[in-house]
Amino acid sequence: MADLEHAARGGVLRITLNRPDVRNALTPDQRDEIIALLEDASSDEAVRCIVLTGAGGSFCSGADLRASRSAGERRVGDVARTIANGAQRLIASVMDCEKPVIAAVDGVAAGLGAHLALACDLVIASEEARFIEVFVRRGLVPDGGGAYLLVRLVGPHKAKELAFFGGDVQANDALEMGLINCVVPADQLEPTVEAWAQKLATGPTRTIALTKKLINDAHDLDRGAAFAQEASAQEVNMGTNDAGEGVRSFVERREPEFKGW
Repeated sequence: MADLEHAARGGVLRITLNRPDVRNALTPDQRDEIIALLEDASSDEAVRCIVLTGAGGSFCSGADLRASRSAGERRVGDVARTIANGAQRLIASVMDCEKPVIAAVDGVAAGLGAHLALACDLVIASEEARFIEVFVRRGLVPDGGGAYLLVRLVGPHKAKELAFFGGDVQANDALEMGLINCVVPADQLEPTVEAWAQKLATGPTRTIALTKKLINDAHDLDRGAAFAQEASAQEVNMGTNDAGEGVRSFVERREPEFKGW
């Protein structure tokens, strides 16, 4: 079996980390393949939603340090370059993907694995899921956009608590603090994810892409810039087939049939 499995069906691209013996620790090759898949999905009209998950009862235990490509003497700039081209590029690829990405989390999501889940647009977790800011346990600073993501999801004080102590956050606690969207029994994780994915895969895909960008950028813009971006998004969206279909279906009192463009 491949270390990373991917298949598209019914408008949904499912990407599965498949190294259950190491709780799906992420190798550089897997990371690069996920980035390529997400980049391709942005322009693929057949893909209208993406599900990211892990096999064997775990989501992802973080970067596989044993598979690191680094070798030889370390020089100033090497670490920053490795992080920028590796973990940060992975997280950016999720956030910049023009299709909605759902994280289906069962078991451990630790370190970069936690950030990979939290970077997704929607996070559905089983009751067995645990989110761990493991970096402090190893004397490391969070990477993969951890500080950027956490402060936006839970605010600075809670973000510091998670990062300073590195404890296990159980699924229901993660839901309560706003880290994730939904918690379900383990046997309901797959059907719940499938229902959400199919809803997105039949939705107005370009509209969702524009909305995703507006929300992702909102924290970094002042009001004037955010309003200008909103107006621009409206201008672009009103030229899509789905916007026209949405208005027609409302007037005709029927369910819309969105094409994704």
